Amino acid sequence: MQNFRLIVYNMRYATGTGAAFNLPMPGAGYLRDTQVRFRRLCRYLGSLNPDILALVEVDSGSLRSGRINQAEAIAEALGSHGARWECKYAPRSLLTRLPVIRKQANAFITRGGLGQVHFHYFETGVKRLLIELEFEGVRVFLVHLSLKYRHRHYQLSDLYDLVKASTKPVVVAGDFNTLWGDYEIKLFSAATHLTTANATGEPTYPSLRPRKQLDFILASPEIEIRNFRIPRVRYSDHLPLICDCRLH
Repeated sequence: MQNFRLIVYNMRYATGTGAAFNLPMPGAGYLRDTQVRFRRLCRYLGSLNPDILALVEVDSGSLRSGRINQAEAIAEALGSHGARWECKYAPRSLLTRLPVIRKQANAFITRGGLGQVHFHYFETGVKRLLIELEFEGVRVFLVHLSLKYRHRHYQLSDLYDLVKASTKPVVVAGDFNTLWGDYEIKLFSAATHLTTANATGEPTYPSLRPRKQLDFILASPEIEIRNFRIPRVRYSDHLPLICDCRLH
């Protein structure tokens, strides 16, 4: 895959956004039916014509989504795409036994179902899943880092080991939860020689009035970023990242 369009999106399980999300109590929107909003999101993602969809916060079939596996449904809606997903919590975590929460996943969806997928787990944090998508010429890692500052840096250390061990050019993408600022990943970027596709540092969160850059696409020098944009859409509390890449 020499040329590919990568889309990275924390889609918040298609639960939507806005002030009503926190009514009648904070976070109430996470428990509401998602099917209408999900259909709109599917149409939007299809219009972007992705080769690789790297999705954070996907519902893999809870009551909230009407038992619909959102990763599979998006792949079917896009046509000729394959989906791989996994619960974002550690396999032995008590969270994997709770209704709805145990269906909270991250996913890769690829054109033609191409690529091999490997699941890794960080040593620390509540959200521990790290998904590796491997093609002939490149590896793409999808992360959703911890909300805790200390745990994020332990996780970046684990991620550093995987990146440095790769014999292929690398893309690291996802929701890094850099709540203290993008400086949090500067040391990681310098150590791995990965550069951000978001050269101007545009914020990605919250989608209504973006103030923080939480979502990143970091790429090896062998990967040319030909086009990058962050559409101002409100299907989630995050904004999507669209990146056209060329592998030298």
